[in-house]
Amino acid sequence: MPQQDLFQSPDYYLLDELLTEEHLMIRDTVRTYVKKEISPIIEEYAQRSEFPQQIVRQLGELGCFGPTVPEQYGGGGLDYISYGLMMQELERGDSGVRSTASVQGSLVMYPIHAFGSEEQRMKYLPKLASGEWLGCFGLTEPNHGSNPAGMLTNIKDAGDHVILNGAKMWISNSPFAQVAVVWAKDEAGIVRGVIVERGMEGFTTPTTHNKWSLRASATGELVFDNVKVPKENILPNVQGMKGPLSCLNKARYGIAWGTIGAAMDCYDTALRYSKERIQFDRPIGGFQLQQKKLAEMITEITKAQLLVWRLGVLMNENRATPAQISMAKRNSCEIAKQVASDARQMLGGMGITGEYPIMRHIMNLESVITYEGTHDIHLLITGLDVTGLSAFN
Repeated sequence: MPQQDLFQSPDYYLLDELLTEEHLMIRDTVRTYVKKEISPIIEEYAQRSEFPQQIVRQLGELGCFGPTVPEQYGGGGLDYISYGLMMQELERGDSGVRSTASVQGSLVMYPIHAFGSEEQRMKYLPKLASGEWLGCFGLTEPNHGSNPAGMLTNIKDAGDHVILNGAKMWISNSPFAQVAVVWAKDEAGIVRGVIVERGMEGFTTPTTHNKWSLRASATGELVFDNVKVPKENILPNVQGMKGPLSCLNKARYGIAWGTIGAAMDCYDTALRYSKERIQFDRPIGGFQLQQKKLAEMITEITKAQLLVWRLGVLMNENRATPAQISMAKRNSCEIAKQVASDARQMLGGMGITGEYPIMRHIMNLESVITYEGTHDIHLLITGLDVTGLSAFN
């Protein structure tokens, strides 16, 4: 049975007053979409471990793909707070839904816009923005996760094209993607970005099965066996790890907002349950231990909301540093995991059932705290920033 979505957004410090009317309209539009189109179906899709393909077109129509990309290329031309609010609302529905939008906007459309030729922008961006095409991002490899610079995927010059060989794994959207932005080393060992299209001979996208997390998201591999890629598909305006890392910064920013949405959903569910569940002749919300959990949840959510709002202001001013983005991504993931865990305890046995969203959020967050930089890696990025001493080598 589809569950009724009764979500009410917590705003303990009246942060809505920091948002413009446009911000509020955008947030409420996506919130309404999630309540209408995502909440009624997402549990069933997660239980079946199936990707709801219909959301791709819906997210395109809603403007959730590439919202900061200029309008001339099909994007929304919006600011980064608008983008963050969109990701918050989508992840409130499900981390997998937000992942679909994050990959499309931050990891596929962003590099094509930032580093591509005008021909590449006009060819790919409008179709990606509308949801006609789905894209994916190929960086992580079987033996190179936190150290992507060690990648083995490579391109070799072959006249008017290059030959691409290698494999990528843990790739969101890959089983259904029409295009992939892939990072590979050229013969000089320099990392280059190439746009690979479905249908190119030797390019396959095996699906990853048996996931206990992000079950409603499509995950797979990218396998390249002597794939001929035209040279006009190489991103001309970037070389080295700056390319993929700049994409990750944009994605991490979206995650910092998104995971707060998951935390908000768990808190709201637990708060409502605490007022309805009667034990020892009174609502459990009246007991001290339950109030402690709720008070700590809303405190951490509020702190995280303030952090990402300030980060959004810095992003809009082009002043945010990669280390600041890392701090926000790590913090939001950490508090979301804790809020979800406490909420699950408050619901007792009901907390593990699909009648409530909490266990699904818990499982999803295990992926989100790992991808786009693990919890520990982000701590070391902050450590490097404050000490000037690298713990990586």
